[in-house]
Amino acid sequence: MRLLIVEDDGPLAETLASGLRHEGYLVDVARDGAEALAWLHDNDADVVILDRDLPVVHGDTVCRALVAEGNPARILMLTAASSLDSLVDGFDLGADDYLAKPFAYVELRARIQALGRRERAADGVVGASILERGDLRLDLRRQVAEHRGLPLQLTPKELGVLRELLVADGAFRTTTNLLDAVWDDPFDRSTDVVKVVIHGLRRKLGDPDLIETVPGFGYRIR
Repeated sequence: MRLLIVEDDGPLAETLASGLRHEGYLVDVARDGAEALAWLHDNDADVVILDRDLPVVHGDTVCRALVAEGNPARILMLTAASSLDSLVDGFDLGADDYLAKPFAYVELRARIQALGRRERAADGVVGASILERGDLRLDLRRQVAEHRGLPLQLTPKELGVLRELLVADGAFRTTTNLLDAVWDDPFDRSTDVVKVVIHGLRRKLGDPDLIETVPGFGYRIR
């Protein structure tokens, strides 16, 4: 697996690169957003480890650019902020995962491995399958969701949660159900991450609120 680390903290970037190379990854390093975009224009990466607060070109701008051009690299955003709003903002940019600083190296490694497994699983999808409930429609093969005929710009986690809620066909899915089905990272299994994704889904689906929450039962599509 080939990785690009985009981090302006030189010692941190080199420490991460050295450790990941020792694990067998091919690792390149960019020190600012402009250098990262230039590198990605000429090279392919499986996972981009992207610091959010970058000089020259901000990490948010880099993330938006990669998503807009359809770059297949998975994006793991690093940030010093860990609030709920910051997490939602990061996922709204199109990042596949989000890791708040400071973090343990083993946690970063687990996130990278999880993103790599998700990529291989997506490559292996065969056949076509459509899930529908009311005005919601999810094409599992294309990983495209629509509401009232309009496309929804959803993150991979939001797509995963929406899939589970649609498969339930009106039944409840608990937080544990959603974690087991959508989160394969042992370091990211908490009720907070589910709340972040549900919050993002609600915001994108708009009014009226289609996701019902019942304490003790979980979530379902109304």
